[in-house]
Amino acid sequence: FFARTLLKIEMSAKKQRSSSKSKEKKALRKQKQAEIAQIRATIDEANKCENPMEHLVAFHHYNRNGLNVSIGCERAADLKPEEAQWAFELTKTNMKDMYELNEWRWNDKEKQEEMHADNAWMIIARNEETKPVAFLHFRFEIGDDDVEVGYCYEIQTEVIVRRKGLGKFLVQILELIGHKWKMKKIVCTVLKGNRPSVEFFIRKLR
Repeated sequence: FFARTLLKIEMSAKKQRSSSKSKEKKALRKQKQAEIAQIRATIDEANKCENPMEHLVAFHHYNRNGLNVSIGCERAADLKPEEAQWAFELTKTNMKDMYELNEWRWNDKEKQEEMHADNAWMIIARNEETKPVAFLHFRFEIGDDDVEVGYCYEIQTEVIVRRKGLGKFLVQILELIGHKWKMKKIVCTVLKGNRPSVEFFIRKLR
């Protein structure tokens, strides 16, 4: 009788430990789901705005180093067809050869779909003739570590406006947009073989 009693007690203790672990895992899952739901709500709120950089009045113009450009932000889906095509062609001109040296490979259709997605935003710099000369494509997204991020998909400039601080200025705008809309980080993906871009993001923006 005594042995049976001990056995029952030991078995009961094991069941309690198992039940406790199960409840703990369930609680952690619920907590994680709640956190992700809050992150999605933050991102949805950011994407509802008409213009993410409307409040950045001081950054609507860049007049330095011989450049005088106006800067605005709009949804990629709302771009004029000719500007959407310009952005794609500039990206293709600047990046196709580098893509071909990488396992990604260049694909016109995939790149156009990426650049014109419903959640894609474009910060565009236009010269005094209102001709676009540079752009930064970004999105509000959930990052790999499950936090809100402003993801820089693309930053491209025409040759004539390079090395004049405009690219850095556009990234600074993205950083301020991220802060305004409660993003935790600004992230980007850079091809390893694109040494100028690697140097740009690591050295100048750290």
